[in-house]
Amino acid sequence: MLRPPGFRGAAFTDRRDGDPFVDETARQRISAVLGIDAAWATLTQVHGASVLEASVSGDAGQGDVVMTSRIGLPIAVKTADCLPIVLEAERAVAVVHAGWRGVAAGVLAAAVGAMHATDHVPVRAAIGPSIGPCCYEVGPEVSAEIGFPAVTTWGTPGVDLWAAAAAHLEKLEVNSVWTAGVCTMCGEDFNSHRADGTAHRQAGIGWLP
Repeated sequence: MLRPPGFRGAAFTDRRDGDPFVDETARQRISAVLGIDAAWATLTQVHGASVLEASVSGDAGQGDVVMTSRIGLPIAVKTADCLPIVLEAERAVAVVHAGWRGVAAGVLAAAVGAMHATDHVPVRAAIGPSIGPCCYEVGPEVSAEIGFPAVTTWGTPGVDLWAAAAAHLEKLEVNSVWTAGVCTMCGEDFNSHRADGTAHRQAGIGWLP
């Protein structure tokens, strides 16, 4: 499990923590380690840019951003190569699920905009483990859509989602952006759909202590 430095309530789980979205024991264990409630608010993720606000635990609906201003309510997204991103404001937190389609659809602008619309200014962002430029092989249509071309370690065209997300956040005036810089596909400790087609996921979690 990774805890980004300087954040009050943010964490990114890994394969060793278990899949908290299908295994209640794993969720209980992760929650106990973090000192949070085991009843999380989650999403039915659709690779889009919809933002949902949660005030109670359970499925908040279809979308790729969940935010809350309720103290003590953990909110979470599931990933297995896409970007999990936590945005912290003084009195609110949001968690984002962002693959290349979400980045292209403006999911980060939607998340920051929704926070501003409710009088919450995100002051820091944490970009968790996801597929890195070392392994994210894509066709030319993807790099044309989001920019930030890269070359994989085996020499094929790819994109750098970490750099793309960080650039979007900086443009949106989120002044402090932390990036884990850990690739889920070639890192041994993470679930990766690209690596082996796994159905298991890790969690990006945010909460207001």
